[in-house]
Amino acid sequence: MPASRPLWLAFAPVIFLCLWSGGYAVAKLGLHYTGPLTLLALRFGVVVVVMGAIFIVLRPPVPKTRAEWGHLAMVGFLIQAVYFGMSYIAFHAGVAAGTVALLMSLQPVLVALIVPRWNGERVGGRQWLGLGLGLAGAGLVISARLSIETPSLIGFVFAFLGLAGITGGSLWEKRFGLSHHPVTANLVGYAAGLVGIVPAMLLLEDMQVHWTWEFGAALAYLVIGNSVIAVGLLLAMIRAGDVARVSALLFLVPPGAALVAWALLGEVMPPLAWLGMAVAGAGVFLAMRKEKTSRE
Repeated sequence: MPASRPLWLAFAPVIFLCLWSGGYAVAKLGLHYTGPLTLLALRFGVVVVVMGAIFIVLRPPVPKTRAEWGHLAMVGFLIQAVYFGMSYIAFHAGVAAGTVALLMSLQPVLVALIVPRWNGERVGGRQWLGLGLGLAGAGLVISARLSIETPSLIGFVFAFLGLAGITGGSLWEKRFGLSHHPVTANLVGYAAGLVGIVPAMLLLEDMQVHWTWEFGAALAYLVIGNSVIAVGLLLAMIRAGDVARVSALLFLVPPGAALVAWALLGEVMPPLAWLGMAVAGAGVFLAMRKEKTSRE
């Protein structure tokens, strides 16, 4: 008989969805008190200390070659420094948290379109349709938000650069990644992100922080809630074989992020924006369903 699943794993999807969705709005709240790169440097620095302590206690296995170390670091740089860095700058430029979350949800579609071309395989029409719906939905959300407030064009440029970062990190992981202990992978990844962020922070920001309890709470949420608990739950669900459930959860992140941003920041999503999120979610679902079918 299969081993019984731990009770906490049954609640993991809901906890992950709440923590991950809330991270967008909480990060934007933290930017009221410091610059985007300074906030990220603080977040990554604390995470490295926490993960370093866990590493010392658990002593997990480490990569065996320089190439493996390099691949782990590259994935960490693309996801932590580029994806989060560009996303935080987009927040700072006025792009709504729900809009950024929606744009980032297109990452699985882009990966599904690019990976087969690396392998010389044909990309199905359903994947292209999914990308088209995803982009159309994102366009609806952006146009609906523009009727309320107009963020700078550069904000959307940084948001798409963030999308490129997480897509590139995923592609690099798919092509060069190996199975590493999650503590080792996260420690190397966040350390690489910190190394990538600090030079830009020193060059572009004054590094001033207005220390308040609100900022402390936001930083604690980003470190403990997002970087430790949410990522840990995500890895636990994947190891338990809940990949399909994880994919379904990612469809709910943009509306969840929009709801939290509305409650925490007062960012209103008009009815047209909610329609756009539904269209984009349908597009991501179609593209990922095709990718899953191609593996069977």
